[in-house]
Formats: sequence, C-alpha cells, structure tokens
Amino acid sequence: MLQVNSQECPFKLHQVHSLLQTPSQHHPLTLFTPLSVCILIPRSPNGAGATAALFWAVREQMAEEQQVPLLKKVYYQNCSGCRVEQLKETRRGLPIKELLSIWTVVLCTALPISSLFPFLYFMIRDFHIAKREEDIGYYAGYVGSAFMLGRALTSVAWGMVADRYGRKPVIMIGTITVVIFNTLFGLSVNFWMALSTRFLLGSLNGLLGPIKAYAAEIFRDEYQALGLSTVSTAWGIGLIIGPALGGFLAQPAEKYPDIFSEDSLFGRFPYFLPCLFISAYAMIVTVACCWLPETLHSHKENNKSREDSYDALEAANGGSNAKEKEQEIEGSESTSNESLFKNWPLMSSIIVYCVFSLHDMAYTEIFSLWAVSPRKHGGLSYSTDDVGVVLAISGFGLLVSQLTLYPLVERFTGPVMICRIAGVLSIPLLASYPLIAMLSGFSLSVVLNCASVLKNVLSVSIITGLFILQNSAVDQHQRGTANGIAMTAMSLFKAAGPAGGGAL
Repeated sequence: MLQVNSQECPFKLHQVHSLLQTPSQHHPLTLFTPLSVCILIPRSPNGAGATAALFWAVREQMAEEQQVPLLKKVYYQNCSGCRVEQLKETRRGLPIKELLSIWTVVLCTALPISSLFPFLYFMIRDFHIAKREEDIGYYAGYVGSAFMLGRALTSVAWGMVADRYGRKPVIMIGTITVVIFNTLFGLSVNFWMALSTRFLLGSLNGLLGPIKAYAAEIFRDEYQALGLSTVSTAWGIGLIIGPALGGFLAQPAEKYPDIFSEDSLFGRFPYFLPCLFISAYAMIVTVACCWLPETLHSHKENNKSREDSYDALEAANGGSNAKEKEQEIEGSESTSNESLFKNWPLMSSIIVYCVFSLHDMAYTEIFSLWAVSPRKHGGLSYSTDDVGVVLAISGFGLLVSQLTLYPLVERFTGPVMICRIAGVLSIPLLASYPLIAMLSGFSLSVVLNCASVLKNVLSVSIITGLFILQNSAVDQHQRGTANGIAMTAMSLFKAAGPAGGGAL
C-alpha cells in the first residue's frame, strides 16, 4: 500500500470519487486528505504505470481546484446585505453607478455646510445685531458653528441607528433634513432664526458617518480606496462649490436686477436663492435614494462568524500559513468584541481626523472672510463673485486629482504615508498666505488659485486616507457607530473652527 502525505496531496472527497471508475480492489493506494478522510483508489490491473498516471491526473485536477473554498458563504434570500455581497462577487469592472450614487449623496450634505460663508458677513450685517463692523465676524462664527455643534450631539446616535436599522433610512432622513431646514435658513429674518435652523440642520442630518460605512461595504476590495476617495472628494467639492454657489447666487436683486426685482421674493430675502438651489438638489437626491441598495445584513446569524469558520477550516489543513490564519481569526474575534474606545487604530485615526478637520473648517471660513475683507484690514477686497471663481477653480482641480491621481498614489504608498506627506506640505503653504495678500492684479489671481487648489488637494488627500483607516479598523456591525464617534469628535472640533476663526 502506498501512502501520500496530506501536504503533498490535498484532495477533496467528492472530487476523488468523481475520478474513480471501478470499485476498490488489488492493493489500494491510500490518500490522506486535509479532512483526515481515507480514500481508496484501486491499483490498476494494467500495472503500476497506469496507477501512477491515475494518481498524477487526480493530483493535477486537485491543484487546479485547490482554491475552491471548503465552506461556501451562506447567503440569505431576504437579506439585502447578502444580495449586495453576491453582486460584488459576480461584478467586474469599475462600479460607475455606485460611485455616482455616493457622490450625489455626499455632495448633498456638503453643500449647505459652507454655502453660507461668502454671504454670511453680509447676512449678519443685515440683521443689525453687531454694534460695530468688527463684531460681524464674531456673530458669523456662531452661526457657522451651530451646524457642527448640532451634528456633534447626534452623530453617535445616528450611527447606532444605522447599525441597527440600516444605512439607507439614515441617508434618506439626512437628505430630507437638508430640503427643509436649509430652505428655512434662507428665509431667516433675524440672527436667532438663522442660528436655530443651522443647529437643527446639523442635528437631524446624520448621514455622513453611515455613507462612509456604506462606501466601505458596497465596493469590492480593489475599489474600496476609490469609493472612500469619492466620499472625501465629493465632500471637498461640496465645501468648495457651496461657497461658489453662495457667492454667485446671493443678493440676486443687486447683481441681476434685470431678472430679480427688489420687490420679489429674492429681493426681500437676498440669501434665499442659493439655499433654494441646494434644497432643490437635495429633493432630487432624496427621490433617487429610494433605489439605493441596503448593505447591512438583516439576518440574525453573524456573517463574520461564517467567514471565520471557513478560515479556521482552511487553517486546519496545516499549510505554511496555518499559524497566521489562526492568529488572524483570534485577532478579528477580539477586535469585534472589544469596546470601540479601546480600538487604538480607530481612535488614533479619529484623533488625527479631528485635528485636520478643525484646521480645514477654520480655513474654509477664514479664506472667504479674508478674501472679502478690505485691503486696509489685510484682506483682498474681493467681491463674492471673485471668491466664487477662486473656489470653482479649486473644485475642478480637486475633482481631477482625487479621481485620477489619488487612487494610484494610495496603491503604491498607502494611506498613512499620504497623510504624512500632505500634512508636512500644508505647513509652508499656509504660511505663505500673508505674502499672497501683498500681490495684486494678474499675479495675485494666478498665485491665489494655485495655492487654493494645492491646499484643497492636500486636505482632501489627508481626509481620504483617514477614512480608509477608520473603516478598516472595525467590523460591519460596528462601522456605523465607529463613524458616528468620528463624526461627533470631528464636529466638536469643526464647531470650534468657525467660532475661533471668526473671532480671530
């Protein structure tokens, strides 16, 4: 009897039986499989040569099918998350539809955050709450911070809702909130109405955390960096296009008197048009979200446990990676069971995310206020139209770089290295802005646009890398809550950004 070691012949029971032509007889050849099952292959009556030929035929057949999983993933028919997983396994090519869906949703929640900055100075002035012109920035900081304060108070709760009831309901509630409260903000008649509508807009719009979890789940592994890059790119574009819309569409009766009269609705509410435009876009997105597939698994059995059982069975084969497999399984189990606040990879990425979010939000408001401020105060004396042009150019540059350059760089360097390089380059770039204010004419326009494009590209590259790190550090059943914690901490820091920047 010939014995073949399991390391040399990893056959499967059903595969060997399919190759047997006759019952076992005459000096059987015993094969020990990874499952410790003894399979008998008859020795051919034609001699050892035929038996050897049969043996090598079986071995070649099994070598080709060695990658077939011993345990198939179990999918549930009524589970939307399982349907998404099945679609991911069969789909090939660039997921254009999913990228566009995420892009439109994130843009919907990003636009109202910064669209008020170009006209906020004039809005606070028209409320006549500031006794001195120098105090306008002080009150503007409170209005700009109200959104982030409201979001900080509710982001964890929205993340928990997304983990329990699904990503899609939270996303749709967020888009409906934009429709209602952004419209009311444009109709504000005093400082307190503006402050309260911005606070409610932030409190009830908790979709940014769930949409990041959604982006991490809807794409195959090779497109996950592109998906999360889409989130940060759409977010960055929204923070740039929003002020551009605010700059172009605010005070339409003064800018476009042939179209809008002083007695019209837009003449009585000079800051309503940009808010109405964004709210109309949010309504379209809300309707489109009805067709978004849900990625959260709705069955009781934990999908992770099935994958772990498969890995455990593969580790039992004893191959060279058996110990590594077992360590990965143990590590994943401990990670999924431990508190999120003890997950250092998650918490460290959130800390860095908060610091850069504070810096980015402060820059967003200070840039607009600095650009429209008079030259005697160190500003550029730009109009809202001029600010809109600069931000529109920055948005186009950001779009091109993030969709083409970032995925390639991330593939070779990794998200951590990108964050480090972008953070270091941001320091001398920001230090050069006081020098830019000394320029004038065409040179000012060229240098300012280049600096603005580079600043936004670096900032969004940092945010994208941190998104990847955060969503890779947790399992699916904790992903919504983890992103909610990140949004709460980030919102607190961003709330301090406009208030501090406006006061400065």
